[in-house]
Amino acid sequence: MNRLKDLRQDKNLLQKDLYKKTGISQKAISNYETEKTDIPTQALKNLAIFYKTSIDYILGLTDIKEPYPKKK
Repeated sequence: MNRLKDLRQDKNLLQKDLYKKTGISQKAISNYETEKTDIPTQALKNLAIFYKTSIDYILGLTDIKEPYPKKK
């Protein structure tokens, strides 16, 4: 999950800053970034929306950082 850490650092955020913006605890963020725990679906959706990217990018399934077009 280095992508999560990279995305966070690209925005110059500490884990505690990300907690303030997303409500995801610093411990959970740390665990996701170090792959100690899997990211729950809702947290994954929230992170993709926050970072304006796709879940596939966060999970390393694609190298395309841009999000998919939103459903109408």
